[in-house]
Amino acid sequence: MSDASAPFDFDVIVIGAGYGGFDAAKHAADHGLRTAIIESRDMGGTCVNRGCVPSKALLAASGRVRELADVEHLRAFGIHAAPVRFERQAIADHAAQLVAAIRTNLTKTLERSGATILRGKGRLEGPQKVGVRQSNGVDRIYSAREVIIATGSDPFVPPGIETDGRTVFTSDEAIELATLPRWIAIIGSGYIGLEFADVYTALGCEVTLIEALDRVMPTFDPDIAKLAARKLIEGRDIETRTGLLARKVTPGSPVRIELADMASKELVEVLEVDAVLVATGRVPTSKELNLGSVGVETNRGFIPVDDSLRVLVDGVPAPHLWAVGDVTGKLMLAHTAAAQGTVAVDNILGHPRTIDYRSIPAATFTHPEISSVGLSEADAKALAVAGGFELGVVRSYFKANTKALAELESDGLMKLLFNKASGEVLGAHIYGLHAADLIQEISNAVARRQSVLQLATEVHTHPTLSELVEVAYKQAAAAVSSARQPVGV
Repeated sequence: MSDASAPFDFDVIVIGAGYGGFDAAKHAADHGLRTAIIESRDMGGTCVNRGCVPSKALLAASGRVRELADVEHLRAFGIHAAPVRFERQAIADHAAQLVAAIRTNLTKTLERSGATILRGKGRLEGPQKVGVRQSNGVDRIYSAREVIIATGSDPFVPPGIETDGRTVFTSDEAIELATLPRWIAIIGSGYIGLEFADVYTALGCEVTLIEALDRVMPTFDPDIAKLAARKLIEGRDIETRTGLLARKVTPGSPVRIELADMASKELVEVLEVDAVLVATGRVPTSKELNLGSVGVETNRGFIPVDDSLRVLVDGVPAPHLWAVGDVTGKLMLAHTAAAQGTVAVDNILGHPRTIDYRSIPAATFTHPEISSVGLSEADAKALAVAGGFELGVVRSYFKANTKALAELESDGLMKLLFNKASGEVLGAHIYGLHAADLIQEISNAVARRQSVLQLATEVHTHPTLSELVEVAYKQAAAAVSSARQPVGV
């Protein structure tokens, strides 16, 4: 390999050092490829610096505050706690310190693997060439046998919304927890909006949740959303505005929000609040990559890739060019990006691999949590129709689980989707205590395309929350066996 790669500065250049780029670069370097990784901002990308890592630190701290302040819940245990006091800055510092630690560890890990870290803004300069502009203006072009794009995504700010980073901001600024506004509006009720609503209400803020679609939590399973909303939204100091578009948001004190009817676009009301968090999703970071130099056309900014993560030009894989992570628009999650990074490098190494998106789980770290894996019920029904089989759906309830009852946390539901003919697990949706951990077992079953007939015989520890999964598997297995019984038996 060394002779074949001699004309190149590197065997692999990765543009972007988020989780996708990190895993790609480390995997490549660990396998002896001369690897460089380019980053213009902080090492670790969105997840480490502005996303999952700091937000989980905030959720952990605010969750403790919520638990200690829940007088009725504690009284049921026979516990009487003193009034809760907290320091906003200390909570913010906890998140910042975690970010710094993870970022340092990640950087050291890359350096130990032998990867070269190039600081600057990366772009394509034609086939197998990458330009890097450093912050001091110095520009250099490197050659690489293989190039992996891993530039991630940025928060999406809809037209009409003006941000100032202080009174109107995105999740990038929210994780700093610079202030605790008395009244904050959150635009969007997806996982980002829900997690920050959880943090802000736990720390004493009033929240107004604005959702353009006709129901809150539109991206979640409808049954799960309906149950979860009772506690996560209706049971807290949160008011909701659905079917309304924030057509104009003006920073200031107060912030002015013009809400228009989603269908007619006519003004419905004007809200004046202390702050606004824009949580309307994320967009790919691909504009400044000079993709035209290699003939790549994006789809709404997303870079098209095949199942091996090769970049497509007019539907055909471009030689020596790969893309992973949010910029591909597949499943915009850190662990998806990491998995894509290793899959791309395995293919570069000559070990053909594809990625199974159906088995990748997702989680929202509210209190309680929400998680899912595999198909939505709507997609599973469509698959059943196309495949000529009957869809099976069973529900397992936290209120029937000993561990959940012992914790006095019995609010929750697991919905399991499966093929009634074969028993194959097609997906699951969970709301309840530790849902983010529980989903992994079903994810593994989906990855292996296992049947509930086999899974129902596996023994689970008692008393644990994992028995929710066992109950669901047994219910599903009974439904499969029943479906297989001859008529009249």
